[in-house]
Amino acid sequence: MLEVIRKPCPPIIRLLDFGCGASHLYEYMVAAGVTGIEYTGLDLSPKFVDLSRKKFPRNNYICADILEEPECIPRCDYIVMNGVFTEKRGLTFDEMLAYFERSLSVVFAKAEMGVAFNVMSKHVDWERDDLFHLPFDTLASYLIASLTRNFVIRSDYGLYEYTTYVYR
Repeated sequence: MLEVIRKPCPPIIRLLDFGCGASHLYEYMVAAGVTGIEYTGLDLSPKFVDLSRKKFPRNNYICADILEEPECIPRCDYIVMNGVFTEKRGLTFDEMLAYFERSLSVVFAKAEMGVAFNVMSKHVDWERDDLFHLPFDTLASYLIASLTRNFVIRSDYGLYEYTTYVYR
């Protein structure tokens, strides 16, 4: 997810970890010695936000539903959304696609430089009904029509998903 960050970049990058959960991305950043990033975590779950605040009290954390409170998202250089769109659970594909498009539009409006997110690939041996398998063409059509033509689709890391970087 951090490979969304392009050079040159500001000396301190403002990063929002959207759907931060238990702040595993921040744990990775600390373990890998990643510096120059001002981390903020956002999650819908008060339990995850409380846990993250206890683990990393110096970080900023936000507990909110961005579709209900889009103003709660701070302007950031980059926003990463790891695992936010991989599961659709009981939603239909069309319901999940609508949620995905609404959420991404709100988030992209707050990103100064770019956004990264992952979804499940359609190019699998079999699909699970509870996962969001988004065709490349459907994604590209939405991005071009609604956000930007400036994006990268990555499926080179060995999982049955792909990550997309969307840039200004």
